Amino acid sequence: MNNDIVIAPSILSADFSKLGQEVRDVAAAGADWIHLDVMDGHFVPNITFGPGVVKALRPHAAIPFDVHLMIEPVDPYIGAFAEAGADIITVHSEAGPHLHRSLQTIRSLGKKAGVSLNPATPENIVDYVLDELDLILVMSVNPGFGGQSFIPSQLAKIRSIREKIGRRPIRLQVDGGVSVDTIARVVEAGADTLVAGSAAFRSGDSARYAANLSELRRAAAAAGAIEV
Repeated sequence: MNNDIVIAPSILSADFSKLGQEVRDVAAAGADWIHLDVMDGHFVPNITFGPGVVKALRPHAAIPFDVHLMIEPVDPYIGAFAEAGADIITVHSEAGPHLHRSLQTIRSLGKKAGVSLNPATPENIVDYVLDELDLILVMSVNPGFGGQSFIPSQLAKIRSIREKIGRRPIRLQVDGGVSVDTIARVVEAGADTLVAGSAAFRSGDSARYAANLSELRRAAAAAGAIEV
């Protein structure tokens, strides 16, 4: 397991009327990555934004852009998000028939490749693509909306995937209901990369973002994984 914990605030919980400023503020507050949730109203019951918004936000922060594609079909759009400035592109295992090909496409564009698993998707879906992965994302809520409660059954999945990863340089990410109340259990189960939406942007006051992120790191430290 990586000893360094990555906190990736999800702009799904940011103020969409000033996204550029929100990205600058949360990056300055100590975010490690920016998590961008792309939804199509088809694969998930919500619509957010496309590659144009990713491109517009790219100049606002130098930290990695972690783009989570909750869209179906996904393959026709991978190139556009790569060109827009994504550093990591994560596709859903459920969103297409040729996961291996999708991951190869991402890597061929010089980007890091991730796969995401919905709560009901078994972890063995990753068994034959482990060597094509830089990241595995466990959804601990049903994707589509922010502010949902963490699904405890996903802790067992996180543990199982951590064992599958072994010594491979693959980050294990969790998205959904990550808060000061749940983050220690998630890290203890084996996650090293945490998406925080409401927990990062709560209060809507940019002056609080650094404190929000520090609270998350302190809570994660309760799992004995990092120093603060």
